[in-house]
Formats: sequence, C-alpha cells, structure tokens
Amino acid sequence: MNISPSVTTELSTMMNKRNQPLSTGTIAMQIAKGKWQDTDLFEFAERKNPKRAFLFVSKILGKHIPVSPRKMRSAYQDLAQQIPENIPEPILFIGMAETAVGLAGGIYEEARKKYPNSLLLTTTRHPIDSELLCEFKEEHSHATDHLIYIPDGENKISFCTKFRTLILIDDESTTGRTFHNLISSLFHAGLRGISQIFTVTLTDWSGDVLSHQHDMPITSLALMRGQWEWHPDPSAPLPTMPNVNVTEKGAAMLSSRQDWGRRGMAAYDGTGWLNRYSASPGERILVLGTGEFLYPPFLLAEQLEQQGAEVRFSSTTRSPIAEGLAIQSSLAFTDNYGLNIPNYCYNVAHQTFDRIIVCTETRDCDLDPAFLAALANVATTVEVAVYD
Repeated sequence: MNISPSVTTELSTMMNKRNQPLSTGTIAMQIAKGKWQDTDLFEFAERKNPKRAFLFVSKILGKHIPVSPRKMRSAYQDLAQQIPENIPEPILFIGMAETAVGLAGGIYEEARKKYPNSLLLTTTRHPIDSELLCEFKEEHSHATDHLIYIPDGENKISFCTKFRTLILIDDESTTGRTFHNLISSLFHAGLRGISQIFTVTLTDWSGDVLSHQHDMPITSLALMRGQWEWHPDPSAPLPTMPNVNVTEKGAAMLSSRQDWGRRGMAAYDGTGWLNRYSASPGERILVLGTGEFLYPPFLLAEQLEQQGAEVRFSSTTRSPIAEGLAIQSSLAFTDNYGLNIPNYCYNVAHQTFDRIIVCTETRDCDLDPAFLAALANVATTVEVAVYD
C-alpha cells in the first residue's frame, strides 16, 4: 500500500525521533507525542546482559533512579484512569516481579476505587509455601523465571474460573514476549472465563503484537508508545552477566506478613506499620525498598512526603547495570534473601540525605553490613524498617 506524502507528513508530526548510541550499538526510536515526554519517563543505560545489552531506565518507577512519591502517584493515577468503565468483574490484576511489583500495587489501589471486586497477584522469584498456579519465562531478563501462587484459602478450580477480566502490569513492554508467555501459561494452568485482557505499562514499544497472538481482545494501556530498532555494533564485545538467575528459597526467612501481592491482595491496610515512622518538614529522606518488597515501602515514602519531608523513593535490585548514562553511581553487595547473589543500589552513592530508611521483608541481620556502611557514607542516619 502506498502512503501519500500528506499522510506521511502527518504521521511524522505525531512522532518524536530519538537515537541513543551505546557501546554495543545504537537504539533508534520513534515516540508518539502525548502528555508525558520521553525525557520525563526514561533514560538509557547498558545492561550487563548479552541477551539484551540496553535498558530503558524509568525515571518514575522508583527502582533505579530515586524519585518523588508524588510523581509516582501521578503515573499510577494516569494509568488507572485509562482502564475503561464497565469492564466485566471480578478483575484479576497481575504485577511482574521484581521491577513492577510496586507499580502494580499503586495502579491496583487506584483502579480499585472504581472496581472494588478485584484482586492483585504479583509474580515472584522467591518460592513460598503455597499452591503454585503457574510459572513462565521472561526470556530477555537477567532472571528469567517467574512463579505465580494461588492465594491462601483459595481452591484452584474456583479461583481459575471466577475472574472475567485480566489486567497485566509491567514497567514496559519491549517486544510483548513476556506478556505472551504469561498469558499462555495462565490459560494452560486452567484460567477460564476471561473475556478481555489489558496490559498496563509505563512505556509500550510492542505495537499490537499480542492481539495477533491470542484469540481474545487484548488492549494496551501506557503513558507512552513508540517503536524502536536496535542496530548492533558487530565489533563490540558482548557484556558478561553475573549469575543472578536464581529462583529458589534463600536462607533468610520472609516475613509472615505477606499482604501486598505474592499471596494476593484485595485491599491493603498497613496503617499500623506505617504509623511507626514520621518525618520533620524539610528533612531529606531516602526510602529504599528491597528486591520485590516495594509497595509498603512506597506508601511509607509517600506518607513521609505528605508530612513535609523532601522524600525520594528507590529500591535495591538484582539487575546488573553498567555505570554511565542514566546510572551515575552504583553500590554492589550481597542480597538480603540469603541467596548469596549480587544485588545493587543505583544512583544513591553520589547523593546526600539526612536519613535513609531501608525497608525489608527479611530480618535486619540479613542485610549486608557492607551495604549499610556504604549508605552511612551518604546519610547522617541509616535505619532499618522490618516489615513484621
């Protein structure tokens, strides 16, 4: 089909172009214009991962770049507002570990205001003592395996047949492959009765690929859409990835309080835990989640910000990223789950804070002392908030 010059010009005016050179190649992008600018949403970094050497580093996710909880909440609200009215209930929301667990919690709580007959589940890489619903692969990832568990007290057959709408949440969709794997695994495990699916992401680069792969209406909701092409440099050496692809129980015991996603969350009530902490107006505070433990720490950061403190939220991760571009500094240490794998904290070591609160679903003694010592170099006070 031929496209007339006037149509080509119109399409061009609706898109922004951006090229990003990296040491292993160049990303060429076309980005749809909208409310959010690409510079508001992400920057680039280089992954220590030969399967995909680049990374869109979100500036509003609160994972690799410390960000104001107020800005994060704005993104949650914008995405939840895109969910249409009058979709069939009950609704099953699923958030993707580890990066999008907090994002899923925030979008879910906003969406639940108009859809109270809903449930949130999050995928995990930490096996728990519950019935496994399914597992699937995130093939490009540094940690490929995901597990999803049936909520405590639920019968598998009734659980798999009671939902009518499925909403899947991740920080981005680059090719749509991970969503495809998740959808296929859920239906293979027995999920029935779903009449439509929504994918919700901060950025979506996958086009309508999912709608061609499944015989069901699938709608993409995102703050930004576009297309990208990767132009590799054949002479560049591939990066070496540390071994962080571990999906097993670690030596550290998880908190018995699993009320935010892994075992299902209908409505979160963390008032007692949150009210242990307070802030002074103007106090510069960094709240850090750890691994998959993200949503309760985010709510703590938001509470302290509402009390007048200057708060930033971020978290530790097992994702190995090279310094440079969006990553101005990094700390490496041993994980707090007892898996003996490297973890990282990005864009903190070059900053200064009055106080850092490290939030953990394991015991305080499971945190690497070297990590806490490194944080003490950038903050007057470092405290540990154990989720119990």
